[in-house]
Amino acid sequence: MQFPQTPQQHAQLPLFEAFMAPNLPMLDAPLLQIPVLDDIVESPWSNEPEVFSELSLRGAAGNCLNLLAPILRDLSQDTNDRWLTLIAPPASVTHAWLRDAGLNRERIIMMQPRGTQSALELTREALRLGRSHTVVSWINPISGHARQQLISAARSGSAQSLNIRLG
Repeated sequence: MQFPQTPQQHAQLPLFEAFMAPNLPMLDAPLLQIPVLDDIVESPWSNEPEVFSELSLRGAAGNCLNLLAPILRDLSQDTNDRWLTLIAPPASVTHAWLRDAGLNRERIIMMQPRGTQSALELTREALRLGRSHTVVSWINPISGHARQQLISAARSGSAQSLNIRLG
C-alpha cells in the first residue's frame, strides 16, 4: 500500500544544529557553572521514601488491568504483616480477577465508599490507620490539595499511597 505524498509544510531542522553552531555564548560557559545545575548537582538525594505515587493508564480496560496485575501481585505478596488495601477499584477488579491474576487474596482488602463518604475520605482514613502497607486508590481527578492530604495520612500511618488513574 502506498501513501500519497504531501509536500512538506515546514522545513525540518537538523537535530544537532544548535550544538554545532559556532560561537554560541551559552556553550562557552562551563556546564557546572550554570546556577540551576549547581543546585541540582550539589543538593543530596532525599533519603525519605516517597509515600505517594500515581500511575496513569490509558486504553482498553482489559489492557490496563493486564499492566496493573504484576504491580498488585508484588504488593500482595509482601511479607509485611499489614494489608494491601484497594479503595474504589473499577467493577472489573473482582475476586475472580484477583485470583486469575495470581494475587494473594488473603492479604488484600477491597473497600468501596458508602453513603456520603468519598473515595478520598476512605483512602485517607485507611492510610492514617496504618493497618495497610499500601493503599491503592482509584481517584480521578485528584487535586493538589487531595494529594497533600494523602501524603500526610500516609506519613501518619507509615504507609504507601498509590493512586491509579484510568483514562
